[in-house]
Amino acid sequence: MTIATRPLGRTGLDVTALSFGGASIGNLYQAVTNQAAHETLQAAWDAGIRFFDTAPRYGHGLSERRLGDFLRDKPRDSYVLSTKVGRILTPLRGRVMGDYGFVDVLPFEQEYDYSYDGIMRSHEASLHRLGLDRIDVLYMHDIGTDTHGEAQNAEYEPVAFSGGLKAMQELRAAGDVKAIGLGVNEVEVCLRALDHADLDAFLLAGRFTLLEQEAARPLIAACLARGASLVIGGVFNSGILATGPVPGAHYNYAEPPAEIVERVRRLQAVCARHDVPLAAAAQRFPLSNPAVASVLLGVSNKRNLDRNLASMDVVIPDALWADLVAEGLLAADLAPR
Repeated sequence: MTIATRPLGRTGLDVTALSFGGASIGNLYQAVTNQAAHETLQAAWDAGIRFFDTAPRYGHGLSERRLGDFLRDKPRDSYVLSTKVGRILTPLRGRVMGDYGFVDVLPFEQEYDYSYDGIMRSHEASLHRLGLDRIDVLYMHDIGTDTHGEAQNAEYEPVAFSGGLKAMQELRAAGDVKAIGLGVNEVEVCLRALDHADLDAFLLAGRFTLLEQEAARPLIAACLARGASLVIGGVFNSGILATGPVPGAHYNYAEPPAEIVERVRRLQAVCARHDVPLAAAAQRFPLSNPAVASVLLGVSNKRNLDRNLASMDVVIPDALWADLVAEGLLAADLAPR
């Protein structure tokens, strides 16, 4: 399979339109063996994926270690690697670890640090865990009210924007990284960050999907105006666009409200009329937007990866998108053309 590449902003980096998200190989929700993680990464590589994302948060360093072990014998210019800063991992040494949704993690606690020194330390520590001498794309991770709440974020954000973004810009200017941005679940903090730094890319999860697009509009416009790119995660809104509105389906990591279930049911019905799986339409939709450089696939095994890859071969007729517009499920100006 050949996966097309797209430019990542004005960075000179070309990334594959499908990218590999490393949360699952950090044991998100369930343990994955080293062998299974390696096999999934190998399958992604064999399929032509050359854009890999990870973070210290994922398995408390486990994802970075596994990804670095896999990539270490690959020619360094044959792939693009992103990771994130804003958390420092410190040895447990008898402390009780918090519950962050990952299981069988490495023995480190996560501590937020968005300061200039914290960002520099986080970048250096990631290089050591990866066992690589360069990270291509560096995202500031989970700054914003969605993660921290209003009061806590009011303390973190000024430090992040005055100190943390300064550190990231210095790393880019020195050539230590090629691109900087934010990795978050909300749009507003991305727009505020653009008032403080010229950013290259945003890893945005769950806000530009077949189910919801309106929140992303101002960020799409800002990216197009500034020559920045979006990398879209959470294209299935944490599951419901992959499974459909079945009992037990998740929407944004929780039980979906009734109005979301009904909207997904309507989306699925339109897709069914055109013999297109809902998951295929959901995966392909963001890639139609000129601001989007890549869609991030978070998979823990080869079976799920193969299913996602197969979605790229599904023929989606223009009439499907037109019907979604006609039924008020998709804005006309965002419909694929």
